[in-house]
Amino acid sequence: MTSAREAFDRHLAQTSETPIGLEILRAEGSWIYTTDGRRYLDLIAGIGVNALGHGNPAVLAAITDQARRHLHVMVYGEYIIEPQTRLAVRLAELLPPDLGRIYFTNSGAEAIEGALKTARKHTGRAGFVAFDGAYHGDTMAALALMGNATFRDPFAPLPGPVLHLRYDDASALAAIDETVAAVVIEPVQAEGGVRIPSQAFMSALRDRCDRVGAVLIFDEVLTGFGRTGRLFAMEHYSVTPDIVVLAKALGGGLPLGAFCGSDELIGKLARNPPLGHITTFGGHPLSCAAGLASLEVIMNGRLWESANRVGAQIRAGLSQFRAPEIVAVRGLGALIGIEFAEASVAHRFVAETIARGVIVNWTLNADRVVRLAPPLTINGDEIALGLTAMREALDAVRAGA
Repeated sequence: MTSAREAFDRHLAQTSETPIGLEILRAEGSWIYTTDGRRYLDLIAGIGVNALGHGNPAVLAAITDQARRHLHVMVYGEYIIEPQTRLAVRLAELLPPDLGRIYFTNSGAEAIEGALKTARKHTGRAGFVAFDGAYHGDTMAALALMGNATFRDPFAPLPGPVLHLRYDDASALAAIDETVAAVVIEPVQAEGGVRIPSQAFMSALRDRCDRVGAVLIFDEVLTGFGRTGRLFAMEHYSVTPDIVVLAKALGGGLPLGAFCGSDELIGKLARNPPLGHITTFGGHPLSCAAGLASLEVIMNGRLWESANRVGAQIRAGLSQFRAPEIVAVRGLGALIGIEFAEASVAHRFVAETIARGVIVNWTLNADRVVRLAPPLTINGDEIALGLTAMREALDAVRAGA
């Protein structure tokens, strides 16, 4: 019989020539257990998906209950399906009033695509604006927004036109004009190296979009649901976008995305023509049930406050390293970036940390930055263990230099 590892190597489409290759047996809380008898502290939470850690009882119970009722029954938006409606109501209660119409999708990239279509139909314009360092997914239009030409160029020509501006540079915003349908931005860039924009920049961006009639789209795929120390990162800036895109932690560990806006905006997709934007599996009832259970755990536990405590403890611990290899440690809530002086050191640090049983990862668009995005439920002892492993990993990198 073919082993899982052999099947992985022979039959699964690979995303890189050097996959991490952990063979997963099970996962619980902040820990992942592998078939070779090891366990790993998960400091990236499935790239922000597992905000509650692995195997939260409330989420598992909701999945079990919904699985007994029904799974897929019809393309999204045609039948009234209770988990979808309940999650939509709860999101509408928590988002600003102008973001209360929810369109569920399968993923963040698909939600970005829907938001772009909505903006074009609403404005009648063609152009989009994104930023250097941006990451919004890997479908064709989402990839066109990517702020790293290394990933864009092999797939050109991409949908557009897309103009890329400097992130957190208010002087660049004058390039947004009446040809622009939408500006797409992450309120904190994750793959861009955990870059946190200024209040002045975000306010200026909102004002510029209002002035020229462009739709402002916030990509909160990673920053939503408590990750940055607020329920949504937009709350740090007191700026409300026209559309917000959600995914990752939205589904409680199952695939789920959404783009949310006003009736005026999102309603454009239901007419001229009808069914102008449809999805078979978007808003799957199992995912929506899991997402609602997860959201209630986040709200009842005020886990955005936990994110602030977790982030503060990690940043304080990293500051004690006093390592010349590290040029900056920055973060917002439980989204943290460790910037190294050299990309090669960052990559060796990641490998050495994983070898010590702690999972961290680098960022696509900032190869000198290592990102941490642990479960919001991680405890102090687990954080201390992770910091010890990272300190030992850094020592090993130095020894091998």
